[in-house]
Amino acid sequence: MAVCCGLIVANLYYCQPLLPLIADDFGVSEAEAGSITYLTQLGYASGLLLFVPLGDLLERKKQIVSTTTIAILVLLGAVFTKSFFILQILCFLIGLFSIVPQLIIPFAASLAPDEKRGQAIGLVMGGLLIGIVSSRSLSGYIGHALGWRHMYFIAAAICFLLVLLIKRILPENEPAYRGSYKELMRSIGHYVKTFPALRWASISNGLSFASMSAFWVTMVLFLSAKPFAYNTVQIGLFGIIGASGALAAPLVGKNSSGDRNMVKRISLLGLCLQLLGYLAFYFTGNHIFLLIVGIILIDIGHQALQISKQTLIYSLKPDARNRFNTVFMTTTFIGGAIGSALGILLYHTGGWSVFCIGISGLVFLNMLINWKKA
Repeated sequence: MAVCCGLIVANLYYCQPLLPLIADDFGVSEAEAGSITYLTQLGYASGLLLFVPLGDLLERKKQIVSTTTIAILVLLGAVFTKSFFILQILCFLIGLFSIVPQLIIPFAASLAPDEKRGQAIGLVMGGLLIGIVSSRSLSGYIGHALGWRHMYFIAAAICFLLVLLIKRILPENEPAYRGSYKELMRSIGHYVKTFPALRWASISNGLSFASMSAFWVTMVLFLSAKPFAYNTVQIGLFGIIGASGALAAPLVGKNSSGDRNMVKRISLLGLCLQLLGYLAFYFTGNHIFLLIVGIILIDIGHQALQISKQTLIYSLKPDARNRFNTVFMTTTFIGGAIGSALGILLYHTGGWSVFCIGISGLVFLNMLINWKKA
């Protein structure tokens, strides 16, 4: 499950180090090319809203296989398109059909006993995060050596192999829900209204992911410009530093529980680390060491908050974990899309310092929410 999560979620992040190459290929600005990053995230958010709830209604293994198969076709479409507008549409669809990790995480939670649930979530999330950080490094290298289109062809091949493995390895999992799709979707709105913990956990994680996404997209623009002028390989290597979050995920999960006081403490600690990370970014200047320190801090901080919040929401209503995960992760990726767009806007408005100040304000707002509502 961890391997599947990591290799499929990577589809969302291959584009980030490739932005300069895509901009050059289609003759658009890097800022315009950056639109594919938040369109991919919006597609993912849409898939979370429309398809992930079906995990409570359909047999999960079949849903995972069919969704991944469609993702293969869309990835191949990106390889051959000659239109940037079509690429934007395809990137939205790549996000839409790469939602398998959000089917697998509640699947893992349902298989684990109560006392091991946080640990199980942490382990699967660790695989997912390794996929995220390695995707940036891999795409940076492949893009530099072979061109950005080859990266999407390789992604399609990886997903094809995963379909074969999923059919062979994953257990079947019959759903407990017996209503219609309409009733299923209506129940999501009911849960949002009646579970305030779900609302605030989702909003907080959305803000946290916004601050993360803003950095990873804007970093590409920052490092490709002077004084660094790094190429896609060099920029992609910074993704490896994000492995700190992946390594921390199982430890956070092991110490997470549904206890709300514990969730509040871990969340505030994570947000403090994010704020320190953006402080390091602000003073980076020509000192790449501070950028590395900041990446480690924001990655560990976000994972501390997200895993603690997920453990909390999965304990609220066990027979509706997919629908709770839909609310949580849809809000998260809407936040990510907004953060990506906001990061690009702030950077082009006032440069790196204005970007750092603006996103630090977002982190501080999240701290206030957790202090009052968690």
